[in-house]
Amino acid sequence: MRLYILFSFLLLAGNSFHFTVKFGPLCSGNSSNRKRGCDTKYGCGNYGASRGGGKRKHEGLDIVCADGATVYAPFDVKLNGKAAPYKKNNAINDGINLSGEGLCFKLFYVKPDSYSGTLTKGQKIGTLLPMQNVYPGITSHVHVQMCDKSDPTKYF
Repeated sequence: MRLYILFSFLLLAGNSFHFTVKFGPLCSGNSSNRKRGCDTKYGCGNYGASRGGGKRKHEGLDIVCADGATVYAPFDVKLNGKAAPYKKNNAINDGINLSGEGLCFKLFYVKPDSYSGTLTKGQKIGTLLPMQNVYPGITSHVHVQMCDKSDPTKYF
């Protein structure tokens, strides 16, 4: 009987511990995944920040990354095809759908070396596109967006 009670307790306790996945470094030159703050002209990089004069909300989190910098796999990932952030084409309209560690997410403003396959943590995904060509003066960044558009902040 005692063994049954102990086993039941351990089973319940085990189910109440959830370990949150943490993203490894996304970008060369930003090993701490520093988040983009606010730019006078372009707004803020946090999830839920106002966009379009308050008509819509920012659906991702911006991680500082220099134009042309290398973008890395934050953990072992599967590359699941192209993810374009805009309907109209421009110099930064590229990105990639990824999955790994039980998460589905997108990285925008990245030119991936490939749109399919798998990578291990720290391998090169691609290169940050030239944000300054489209948004002069913005803090260049990788936009991280969960597939279900939930807040990715807890993973950083």
